[in-house]
Amino acid sequence: MLKFSKSHEWAKIDGSTAMMGITDYAQHSLGDIVFVELPKAGTKVTQSGRLGTIESTKAASELYSPISGEVIEVNKELAGKPQLVNEDPLGRGWMIKIKIANQKESEGLMDEAQYREFVEKEKH
Repeated sequence: MLKFSKSHEWAKIDGSTAMMGITDYAQHSLGDIVFVELPKAGTKVTQSGRLGTIESTKAASELYSPISGEVIEVNKELAGKPQLVNEDPLGRGWMIKIKIANQKESEGLMDEAQYREFVEKEKH
């Protein structure tokens, strides 16, 4: 189940874990990604709380967690290849995996149709 936050992060929820990254819209807005700072495994994150930083040739932006929990895995490939976020934001450009603390939080996130509508409104 793929869900989206208003801060343009996605969460692919599979049982009690969630894989997380930024949306295609977000990576297009940022431009060429040159650096990603992510928390270490074992770090506790809260929904909408600061997760890390992403830097592009245009700007540096904060990353926010779409869901609360504990970081159980970090995409180590991004350290040497941050451009994966541009190339495949919903695939190889994933950022972290989280052990979900509260399943109900995902109910407050948007599905794909709601997110597309949100982005269209934000553009205007």
